[in-house]
Amino acid sequence: MNWRITALLRAFSTPKKSLGDLDAESAATLIAAASDLALVVDGRGVIADVSFHSEDLARDLDARSAWLGRPWADTVTVESRPKAEALLREASTQNPPRWRHLNHPSDRGADVPILYSVVRINHEGKLVAFGRDLRPLSELQQRLVEAQQSLEQDYSRLRHVELRYRLLFQASSEAVLILDGATSRVIEANPAAQLLFGEAGKRLIGRPLPQACGESDAAAIQALLGTVRATGRSGDVHARLAPREAEGGQDVALSASLFREDGASLFLVRIKPETANSAAAGLSKTKSKLLTLVESAPDGFVVVDTDGRIITANAAFLEFAQLANEEQARGESLDRWLGRQGVDVDILIANLRQHGSVRLFATLVRGEYGANAAVEVSAVAVTNGGQPCYGFAIRNVGHRLSAEPAGELPRSTEHLAELIGRVSLKELVRQSTDVIERLCIETALKMTGDNRASAAEMLGLSRQSFYVKLRRYGLGDLAPESGELG
Repeated sequence: MNWRITALLRAFSTPKKSLGDLDAESAATLIAAASDLALVVDGRGVIADVSFHSEDLARDLDARSAWLGRPWADTVTVESRPKAEALLREASTQNPPRWRHLNHPSDRGADVPILYSVVRINHEGKLVAFGRDLRPLSELQQRLVEAQQSLEQDYSRLRHVELRYRLLFQASSEAVLILDGATSRVIEANPAAQLLFGEAGKRLIGRPLPQACGESDAAAIQALLGTVRATGRSGDVHARLAPREAEGGQDVALSASLFREDGASLFLVRIKPETANSAAAGLSKTKSKLLTLVESAPDGFVVVDTDGRIITANAAFLEFAQLANEEQARGESLDRWLGRQGVDVDILIANLRQHGSVRLFATLVRGEYGANAAVEVSAVAVTNGGQPCYGFAIRNVGHRLSAEPAGELPRSTEHLAELIGRVSLKELVRQSTDVIERLCIETALKMTGDNRASAAEMLGLSRQSFYVKLRRYGLGDLAPESGELG
């Protein structure tokens, strides 16, 4: 081997003794094994031979035959040509070889990055270019860049969410506290909360919330937090804030919810002054007493929205429905307990929309555990905050019916009207004559405003059977309705 090879193998102390005289085949094997891509280049920079360690790399470059006889600088991209020419010049000097990054164009897509170092092997000017495939490193760098970009996007979203939370927390007119779930100490308090607590608000951070309220309410607040910790939800608790300087205490309503952050449990506590929280605070004392009487009245009273879902109900209605508390009824459909499902409540609401009120509608109330009670319903439609709602007063009339002699025929049409909806038509017919059946049909038509479909549902008949009975008793003009049976 010549002086150039000897200079490059300074790491071997006795290369001639240890390696011996390498022939061309052995040298070619050694060069091919030492690199992913090896080029033999003549003194003019023309490629004389090519070796690939990977078939995948050879396919991407398509270089086994296409590169032979071509200048090496023509096989790289435009921006890499000056570096290829610099490598050829540096190989002719005695300076140690340098590694340079060159890119080869590929018909399969992106350029192929190769790291080259060039070594001169004899006095004839032949050079060997050792190449290392940088695609795995490039892919790893690309994944790292994408991961960094994804992290930056996540951090940016988190910063924006935190900023919005901070703005909402600080700008909210409602007093809000964040408490430590284990110690009940205040971690954060928004300006509205600090203002509500007055002078004590400046020392609110770090204090347990029960200490910030009156001593008599500390146990109730602890119970509230304990309930939320155990069940995740609770109702409001009424308390009095500790007296301010030169002022008396203030009555407030507290509600709490539990959430987790960084593995720790925290409470979000909302505080509303009683004057803003109580629905009856703006009413006169007389009206407030009226609300109290409605809540305590022996007759059931319930308010529903336009879809018939319960907004609020008094204790008497809860007793009718056999419910333990108002939460079990709120949001449920009224026809779950009142009348036959899909019939009576729909008729009541339809009449309320048309006439605004209903009086003495006879039906029944079904309890959760099977108890039934015959009732009379009076209802009214009102507008609350721009939205209509319906109030139902429900009176138990079972004691009246129990006083009637069993098996006695109805004494009048009015008496018969009280029975419709409480017993089926089949039971009425068994105890009466065709005259009573006719009275039932006439009364049903009258109650539904001559709506035959609703009257048929009220009496538990199919539409076809109902029309047969209408023809039998000669009730109504059936000619215009004949198309409904088709």
